[in-house]
Amino acid sequence: MVDLPGFADPNSVDEVDRAQYDEVKKKASKKSGGFQSMGLDFNVLRAVKTRGYKIPTPIQRKTIPLVLEGRDVVAMARTGSGKTACFLLPMFEKLKVRSAVNGVRAVILSPTRELALQTLKFIRDLGKFTDLRAAVILGGDSMEQQFSVIHGNPDIIVATPGRFLHVCVEMDLKLSSVQYIVFDEADRLFEMGFGEQLNEIVKRLPDTRQTLLFSATLPKVLVEFSKAGLTDPVLIRLDVESKLPDTLQLYYISVRSEEKMAALLVLLMNHIEANQQTVVFAATKHHVAYISEILDFVGISNTMIFSNLDASARKINAAKFTAKKVDVLVVTDVAARGIDIPELDNVINYNFPAKSKLFVHRVGRCARAGRSGTAYSLVGPDEYAYLVDLQLFLGRPLELVSPTKPNGNVGRIPQTLLEEQLTTLLNLHKDHNDLEGTKQVATNGYMQYLRSRPNASTDSNKKVKEMSFGTCGIHPIFMTTVDGVAETKKESLLEQMKAYRPRGTIFEVADKKNTQESAIMRQKRSEHNNLIENYHKKAEKRKADEAEGEMLVVNSLQKSDNAEIEGAFSEVILPKKRKIDDLYKKKKAKKPIIKDENYIPYAPSDRHTEEGLVVNNFQKEASKAQMDLTGDSDEAMKFARQKKVWDRKTKKMVTIDPHANGRKIKTEHGAWIPASFKSNRYADWKERNKIEQTANSDDNDDDDDAADGGGKKGKKAPKKTDFLSGRPNTHWARHNEKVKIKKRRSELKSTDQILKERQLMERKRAKSKPKKYRNKGGGNNKKINFKGKRK
Repeated sequence: MVDLPGFADPNSVDEVDRAQYDEVKKKASKKSGGFQSMGLDFNVLRAVKTRGYKIPTPIQRKTIPLVLEGRDVVAMARTGSGKTACFLLPMFEKLKVRSAVNGVRAVILSPTRELALQTLKFIRDLGKFTDLRAAVILGGDSMEQQFSVIHGNPDIIVATPGRFLHVCVEMDLKLSSVQYIVFDEADRLFEMGFGEQLNEIVKRLPDTRQTLLFSATLPKVLVEFSKAGLTDPVLIRLDVESKLPDTLQLYYISVRSEEKMAALLVLLMNHIEANQQTVVFAATKHHVAYISEILDFVGISNTMIFSNLDASARKINAAKFTAKKVDVLVVTDVAARGIDIPELDNVINYNFPAKSKLFVHRVGRCARAGRSGTAYSLVGPDEYAYLVDLQLFLGRPLELVSPTKPNGNVGRIPQTLLEEQLTTLLNLHKDHNDLEGTKQVATNGYMQYLRSRPNASTDSNKKVKEMSFGTCGIHPIFMTTVDGVAETKKESLLEQMKAYRPRGTIFEVADKKNTQESAIMRQKRSEHNNLIENYHKKAEKRKADEAEGEMLVVNSLQKSDNAEIEGAFSEVILPKKRKIDDLYKKKKAKKPIIKDENYIPYAPSDRHTEEGLVVNNFQKEASKAQMDLTGDSDEAMKFARQKKVWDRKTKKMVTIDPHANGRKIKTEHGAWIPASFKSNRYADWKERNKIEQTANSDDNDDDDDAADGGGKKGKKAPKKTDFLSGRPNTHWARHNEKVKIKKRRSELKSTDQILKERQLMERKRAKSKPKKYRNKGGGNNKKINFKGKRK
């Protein structure tokens, strides 16, 4: 590795290296483009060099300086562009050293547990030379263990929103010490239904925090959230140049739905090399189980991950694939966002995604950080329209392989290879009865998946009918194989046979030219000559359009308009030589208003003045009137029975939530609970572990301190403990703690304590006797020294 100026050797750091670092830091200009010009701490730069980072990516170059200035930032860039380092490096610079008194100072929220664990690994790698402590809070793990982790006062918490909010509710955490919060993959957080949890977490944060949002897209809900939860945010958009890296190769394979498993085996066994790592994306967890079982039988090492899998199993399986213990990882879309698998070679879409954005995130797992990769997509007849939608979204032409276009991007697998793998599958199902049941479960699951799959655009469905997917040729990646060459020759012969057209019909051949049938056919042909010519003209025009790759560009994604973005963000940073107007459709020119004296309008020109002067407007009063009808279902009737009150703003009856707390939140298990829900797990955990009450639990401790003399009369005692540590923080708090310790008596007593108590009891008995009996008989009248010996 070439030494860079401003970096120190991680194995030998001394004062000379630090002096060299200070000198280079002074000379470095802001336009140099390196990490050393960003003003990062010495220990952070050491970790950057140890990690192997040399030059910051475009998103890092634009984001890190703004974050270091303390600005709220919304950053957008394509997947694999280095967004994680954009918020970790400034976070280390902001926190600097560990603080065991202040408590949690930085929170990072991730949509999935895999992404959270990956972020924790990055924190440990980039923060290895700092003494900052990080912890992870994930759903599915032990909540008592997470209580103990938070009591250890970590500086950084990486969590999923559901479990983190549940822990905050249980422990009644106020999060007043948080200075830095990051929403990683923010669009995915809202897509997964964490909107209410995020809003509830934001309400617990202080107003002086710094907020960062990192996303691959910018939906409207994210703009609204930025407008409400961020202060004067800056939008950085670097996703407008290209949605996919140039080093990623895309191959689309047309295949029938019942032959997809055979096509997958052809790719893994005949095309992809054995030492390459591959991720296979399937629609449902049942498909994942079925594919994994088939791969086990054919001898391909694999593992699987899906949402319902146990958390420990998911972690173990992901570690197996990352450590290259297995070659294939079969997953659902739970791994489509944010997971960074080093040196991933291939991605296979067993089921083509219904959303173009999801396709980008799937194939974005490979070809990251400048590496090359390949993405194969198996496209069935019911998925052709989604493929057209994807090409429109990416702005690329869709070319079917044909004799005129041998290098098209959509083709099929040679039939010989498919039949070989189909025979293997038939034998497997014949020898193993349980495989047939697994296949049937996967088929039923796919039927349920189709019910929830969104429809493709209308234009794409029309375009699919005009394209001949069923007659596409062999894909170019199979042309070099023996089967591909033989299949190509056979197809060319069949194409010539199909293209042959005789000059006449059977009634006009040989000596039948003067017959009545021949005359009828000639008359019929002359009547339909115009229709035949029009058909050939349309066919030639369609072929010409396909040759030129002309396609209708329709963007089906719902984007934020220019006004919404300008209202939410004070500054928008774009790539060079691009303006914000280029990102959106040009405003339509307003049509000039033509005043026609003969035109009678529906409303008079002075209607606004008349409405303002009128006393009782029947139209307004009638529009506000309402009639309540009895519902025809249990849910509607229950809703009608709820309490209603008159709302002065809307001028109508509105329903009041019958629940005492009003708002509800969603737990990590998907259940809706009140915002102040508590299961007393935290109180039980403190009782079992003998942990004192903290300052964040109840206010009764302050009253107790005042009663013990810890505060002035009529006022609460000062805050006696720091964040969840239980240690005194003021003079009177330490004094009261000592008094409590003195008053506290242990259940187990030593021998000296027992002897001393007995001596005191004997003295009390001796004093209680009359004077005339004190000096008579018994041994109790003798004096006892402190060591217990009688005199």
